[in-house]
Amino acid sequence: MLVYDTAVERNPKVLKTCRQYLHWTQRSVFQGELSTAQYRALLHTLETVIDADYDSIVTYTARSPIMMETNTLGVALGGPGDIL
Repeated sequence: MLVYDTAVERNPKVLKTCRQYLHWTQRSVFQGELSTAQYRALLHTLETVIDADYDSIVTYTARSPIMMETNTLGVALGGPGDIL
């Protein structure tokens, strides 16, 4: 799972990068399964896009898919659609 809070001018690039690797879940939230190489590539690309002194990207890693539980209150946004 990845969440981000970036300056408005960098949002489109961060969004586009995340959509290449993960499923959009909610406004600035993405989820999906990545290999170690994909995870490293995603983080490397994001490092080149953000301003590390202002922007924030947080990733959460589950050690096993069966240990992950998701609950949604209200409108379910996004979904496991095709990754671009």
